Amino acid sequence: MEINLEVSKTRKLVRRIKTWIDQFFTIKKNLLGKKCLVLILSIMGNLSCKAQPSTFTGSLFDSKTLKGWEVVNKENKKYWSVVDSVITGGDGITNIPTNTYLRTSDSYEDFEFRALFRLTGDHDTGLINSGIQYRSIIDGNKIIGYQADIGRGYWGDIYDEHRRAKLIGGDLSTLRYLLKEDGWNSYIIRCKGNKHELYINGVKTTEYMEKDPGIPSKGVIGIQLHSGGNAKIEFRNITITRL
Repeated sequence: MEINLEVSKTRKLVRRIKTWIDQFFTIKKNLLGKKCLVLILSIMGNLSCKAQPSTFTGSLFDSKTLKGWEVVNKENKKYWSVVDSVITGGDGITNIPTNTYLRTSDSYEDFEFRALFRLTGDHDTGLINSGIQYRSIIDGNKIIGYQADIGRGYWGDIYDEHRRAKLIGGDLSTLRYLLKEDGWNSYIIRCKGNKHELYINGVKTTEYMEKDPGIPSKGVIGIQLHSGGNAKIEFRNITITRL
């Protein structure tokens, strides 16, 4: 009887130990599973954050007003308006006596600017020319800075307005087959650090590296209406992406 009792106690003890072992591994498994789940969720969260774009594209023109834009010389305000959801400089009839500029209220450093534009006018009346100022500063009634040039003989050039004049000429070897001289074209200006790239109708015309550390790398965006002829410049679908 004593032997049977001892055997019975031993069996109960073995069952308890087995139960404890099973419980231990179950708890460990659950804890490990939770840790793994937390780790997986953490990794997914990090990947999700990294997958989010670090850039934001916004419109610079509401298609109704010149909100967010200012005329550099207030005396030339009469040349700028919104017509049929298009920013319009000049009317194609009136001679432009002096260069006039419309510029953004905000400044930009590294960015990608996109817009559709159309330059028209009678070349017999004088120079028909325009341009997009960027990384430019205001000095009284002058705007100083880079310009992505627009117009016959200047397409795709980078001109340094009121500072160093022409910096680099545009490559028209491909663009000449795609350019609509009196029609709508697209312009892309991409600036990152000291690297500048210009594209017209998707064709790169210019790549320029600024070597002078004294030249400001941040400034306003502007639209120029050049003096000389009865030019008219139009812009629409204007966006900018901060890089």
